[in-house]
Amino acid sequence: MIQSFIINPKKLFLMDALGAAISAILLGVVLVKLESVFGIPVNTLYFLAALPVLFIIYDLSCLTQSKNNLSPFLKVIAVVNIMYCCLSIGMAVYHLKTITIFGYLYILIEVIITFTLAVFEYKVANKLTENQINH
Repeated sequence: MIQSFIINPKKLFLMDALGAAISAILLGVVLVKLESVFGIPVNTLYFLAALPVLFIIYDLSCLTQSKNNLSPFLKVIAVVNIMYCCLSIGMAVYHLKTITIFGYLYILIEVIITFTLAVFEYKVANKLTENQINH
């Protein structure tokens, strides 16, 4: 599976952008309407939703880059995704008194998916770097 993304790493930016779009919609629209169910304050939801929008812009701009040297760009989005996971966990802890089990589940699922993607992005970036050194 990793080989497919090494051959065409731009697919990872598209995948990341799609995931970020889903997160932005869920956080900025769906969870806002269901604030009482999830227990995450609206201003926090909007803040967390705005960040994936920035990631989408970054991901789409990376699609315009040369296919030859995408490794550093993948490493950036991988690190930013991990930072986003940490921020999401931090926000959940900060809102300990209001967040519900459903809020925790949402954050947990999003963090698991995002962290897994970030690790995969970093692995692909490292393989791309290896391939450039060996060629």
